[in-house]
Amino acid sequence: MNNTATATSSVGQKKLEDPLAYLPCSTIVEYRKGQNIQSQGLPSRGICLVLAGKVKVCRQADNGRQVVVDIYRPDEFFGESALLGLSQSTEVSMALEDTKVMTWTAEAIEEIATRTPQLAIALLQLFVQRAIEFTSRIESFSTDNIARRLVRALIRFSERLGHQTEDGSVQSMAFTHELLSQYVGTSREIVTHYMNQFRTQGYVRYSRRGTMVYTDALKEWLRQDTADKVGKSPLTDVPGADGDTDARAILSPAKARAAA
Repeated sequence: MNNTATATSSVGQKKLEDPLAYLPCSTIVEYRKGQNIQSQGLPSRGICLVLAGKVKVCRQADNGRQVVVDIYRPDEFFGESALLGLSQSTEVSMALEDTKVMTWTAEAIEEIATRTPQLAIALLQLFVQRAIEFTSRIESFSTDNIARRLVRALIRFSERLGHQTEDGSVQSMAFTHELLSQYVGTSREIVTHYMNQFRTQGYVRYSRRGTMVYTDALKEWLRQDTADKVGKSPLTDVPGADGDTDARAILSPAKARAAA
């Protein structure tokens, strides 16, 4: 399991407990691509485990815009807010492809955890690990411009949801510009602007069938951008976006792979 007993923290601490080692099988429901699993404002379905497919979880802001919390893959849990006992769900979850989900009610989780404290420890570790990841994302919102947030999103989604190819790129599902904009906190038009630049520069290739990201080159872009972050950034400005960093100095390896 991706977030289980085989997982360790970034500082090399002990292996984490596996919640599935203490949970019995439960109800399995299949959802078609684009079908809502949970709607905001309705009673929570409970804690869910992705068995197959991918699930996008969002929250709706006060202005009506959707904010993507994350995309969950097989063997990952979502819907943990059900443990708070809220009368209405605060999140929207949707199947990004044909998906199978196993669900436990909050009452069932509490009953099992009472009898098996290891489950409570396993879930606590999982949620703390997730909180650390959200903290890093909040830090990025505070310190990174839009281009850097977009690059971090491309790297994260590719490494979590894709697979390595022979030319060094990571191939994964198609990331719509709308989805990326909801994750990095900007408009679809601004994401399209930067994605076009990244494609021209050889960092990404994408179509409706999928996205190919040269993650190593983008990580180097982040490192050089951090080192060179003095004065005004030279990439083309767009309305509503703060400064960006020129990647032309490190384009050759990415372009060579893209042209191969």
